[in-house]
Order: sequence, then structure tokens, then C-alpha cells
Amino acid sequence: MSETISPVVGQNRPVAGVLWMLITGALFVCVTAIVRYVGAGLPAAEAAFLRYIFGLFFLIPLLRPMLRVRPDARQLRFFALRGAVHAIAVMLWFFSMARLPIAEVTAMNYLSPVYVTLLAVVFLKEKLAARRIIAVLVALLGAMIILRPGVRAIDAGHLAMLIAAMLFAVSYLIAKIMADELPSELVVGMMSITVAIGLAPFAYAVWIVPTGPQMGWMALTAAIATAGHYTMTLAFKAAPVTVTQPVSFLQLVWATALGFFAFGEGVDIWVIAGGALILASVSFITWREAVLKRRAITPAAMATKV
Repeated sequence: MSETISPVVGQNRPVAGVLWMLITGALFVCVTAIVRYVGAGLPAAEAAFLRYIFGLFFLIPLLRPMLRVRPDARQLRFFALRGAVHAIAVMLWFFSMARLPIAEVTAMNYLSPVYVTLLAVVFLKEKLAARRIIAVLVALLGAMIILRPGVRAIDAGHLAMLIAAMLFAVSYLIAKIMADELPSELVVGMMSITVAIGLAPFAYAVWIVPTGPQMGWMALTAAIATAGHYTMTLAFKAAPVTVTQPVSFLQLVWATALGFFAFGEGVDIWVIAGGALILASVSFITWREAVLKRRAITPAAMATKV
């Protein structure tokens, strides 16, 4: 999960920002594809645990700056809470990926920034103006179009993804609070460490001995996800979120194409339409934040990826 998501002053390279975001979307779609491919062979908790264990190797460059900081007891409790929440969210995401078409998981993942907006009203005392209320309602309408309750059966994967998106939003808000108090290196590093610890007992309970190829796929997932977070940071440094946010819709297009060509999944126009409504809502909320010249609280849709 990337923490460096706030707009950076002096961003004036929109083309570079769009290109970096295109690369980011492609990388995250690759992560999704790998998880979808391996998901049938490994329990969700174990697959998620392996992904974060391999991800810890990428923390090595951060160890020195992390060790210089001494968080207090309150901050440690926040880190522990975030690790627990994020660990559950990641397991639910892996579970959903093993049961649902790639495009549906991708589209429903766009709900996380909308949840952030709602939770920020409660916990960060953000004001929810009429325009933002309408944008939230549009996003919820998009979710209903994707799920179509009463028209088709709701799978356990759908419910898992709805909960996962909410928990990712909670994780982000905790990260925002901590990022205001502590260096970003520590916030990023502690998330990886606490999530790995949180996943450990769940992985142990369902553990099966992974094959060599499965281990390799999970290591590759960790590497690609880390690269995706890095390129997303470069995108936000190059251009405002209002420029890069709409580009993230292409991730849904790529996910749909990948599901069709690689996994034989059908193209569901309702999923695309619902995802477009959700992302339009997120883009509007982000644009309003920029207009009001306030610090953006809404992460890019892809910032909630594992």
C-alpha cells in the first residue's frame, strides 16, 4: 500500500504523470493476474502471507531510517491496529480474486476512496458538502450496478470485496494520521511488518506446503507490487492527482481484457459501467479537494492495492 499519495507542490509534468500512472496500472493488473492464477492452488491467507514475507526483503533499504525513529505507545497501538485491519483486508482481497472475475474485483476496489471520504467525516471531522454527498451516492449506485442484487446471485467473493474495500479505507486513514506524525519510511515499513505478523496465524491454520513455482509467483507478486507503488509515487510527484486519477480507469479496461484473453472470463458491460460511475465519483471528489485547496484525503483507486 502506498502512503505517498498527497499532491506535491509544484507538479507541472502532466504527460510524465499520465505515463507513470499507465505503467502503474499495468503493474497492478499483473499483480491481479498472478493472484488470480495462483489463487486456486493456495489458501488466501497463505498466499497473502507469502506475498508480504517476500515483500519484507524490499524493506532492507529502509531499516536504517526506521531504526532512528522511536514511536510512542499510542503510535505503536495505531500501527498494530492498522496491521490487523490491513491483514484481514488482504486476505479478503485474495479470497475474492480466487472467486470473481478480475474486472469485478478491480471495479469494486474503486470503492475504497469513497469509503475514505465517509470515514474521514467521522474520524477526521471532514465536512461533507452536498456535491460530495451526491458523488458518494453515484459511487454507491455504481456498486449496485456491478452487484445487481435481485438480478443475479451475490457470491461470497462480492461480500468479501465490499468488506475488504472498507477495511483498506480504514487502513489508509490510520496511515494518514501516522504520516502526519512520523516519517513515511516508518509508516510504510511498519505496515509491511505488522501485516506479515497479522497474517501469520491465519496462514499457519490453513498451511499447505507451497511448490517451487508457487513460491516464485508470490515473490514476483511482491516485486511487481513494490514497483507499482514506486511508479505511482513518481506519477503523483509529476502531476496532480486530478490529472492522474482518471487514468486509473484504464486499469479496469486492462483487467477486463486480461480476464477475457487469459482466463476466458466474459466481458460484463454492467461491471464496466458500474466501475466507470465509481471512478467518476472518486475523480470528482479529488477535483473538489484540489479546488478547495485542501490536502487531499482521497487516495487514488489503485492506492489500495496489496
